[in-house]
Amino acid sequence: MSVLPLTLLSLLAASALQPLPSSSLSRSFPAKAGLLLVLQHATQSHAVTLDKRANQLQTSANGSSFIWSIQDIYQGSTFFDTFDFFTGEDPTHGTVNYTDKDTAFANNLSFVTSDGRVIMKGDDTTSLQSGVNRNSVRISSQTQYNTGLFILDLNRAPWGCGVWPAWWTLGGGQWPYTGEIDIIEGVHDNAHNQVTWHTGPNCTLNPNTTFTGTIVGSNGQLNLDCDGTANGNAGCGVTEWSRASYGPIFDAQGGGVFAMKWDDEGIAVWSFYRAAVPQDVLNGQPNPSSWGEPVAMLAPDGCDPISNFVNHSIVFDITFCGDWAGNSYATSGCPGTCPDRLMDPSNFVNASWDINSLKVYRKQTLAGLVSGESDLHTPSLRQVLWIGIALPIALPILALLVV
Repeated sequence: MSVLPLTLLSLLAASALQPLPSSSLSRSFPAKAGLLLVLQHATQSHAVTLDKRANQLQTSANGSSFIWSIQDIYQGSTFFDTFDFFTGEDPTHGTVNYTDKDTAFANNLSFVTSDGRVIMKGDDTTSLQSGVNRNSVRISSQTQYNTGLFILDLNRAPWGCGVWPAWWTLGGGQWPYTGEIDIIEGVHDNAHNQVTWHTGPNCTLNPNTTFTGTIVGSNGQLNLDCDGTANGNAGCGVTEWSRASYGPIFDAQGGGVFAMKWDDEGIAVWSFYRAAVPQDVLNGQPNPSSWGEPVAMLAPDGCDPISNFVNHSIVFDITFCGDWAGNSYATSGCPGTCPDRLMDPSNFVNASWDINSLKVYRKQTLAGLVSGESDLHTPSLRQVLWIGIALPIALPILALLVV
């Protein structure tokens, strides 16, 4: 939408609404009356749409108005077109072989169903010898992001003994100095998702920030230091309170939606099981300010969300055993050992991502349209938006009326 100066808009709108000369109306009144009806219908239809958009207006900490505008949509048959398949060794020391794209598609480790669902999975058909790595996938978006609202709608997330999946974002450059945001992460058949941030020095999680999750601790101390080079790379993490945020319960009730908001006001994560997904998300007009308290929040008073997180790609992966799933296996309640379970393909029947869509929104600031309270001489933002879009429809029709 191109926004004309307000004075010009006002003049055009006023002239458009002036009564037409009676001689002009008499020349072909039926046709012109029909055009007037078209004009009325078009402008009313756009008014409804604009009203919905205006209702999604949000306010930044600096007082400016903005909306979340769609930037990228990853879904259906084109989902994998802008992702790269990672084929290197697993940095988390998992007993995994990340395959290339051709191998993944040839072996049904990655595919899109006829109804548009995106599937990524670990190999669940091959029996392995002891010590042999199991095939799986890890993909990274070609686009890099610096802030945004990331909304993932999925039916299932991977789980199982020795399984360690994650949906996360990873900074470009040397890790951990450009940051890592783990949005969905867990091991085995845990019921609670864990959100974690890894950064360089000078980034801490403020325990007084409002969120519903529980801060992860070790050795009787809360892990508040996000520095990935300290404390065994624990980072600073928050465990969700909901038992439906990970694992078999999440999958059994139809999955749900995870959202991560990253801007100058911090990095926050929400999760919604299927029956509780907000209507604004379903409508494609997300309004995080209406979602209530996040499950996890990294506030800017302890960690600059802009300088500590730079050029992030979106990552999905499924690894096995490794630093977390392997080291925690003995206390997981799973049978045998992690290397033993790795050999049996039936252990991995639930190690699958089943994704409907991933949408990335960017903050669209509506600068210069509003400055303070409206008065009789200053149009409201909704009025300006209405005129800016409805006028291009109205003027051609009005031009025909005066011919």
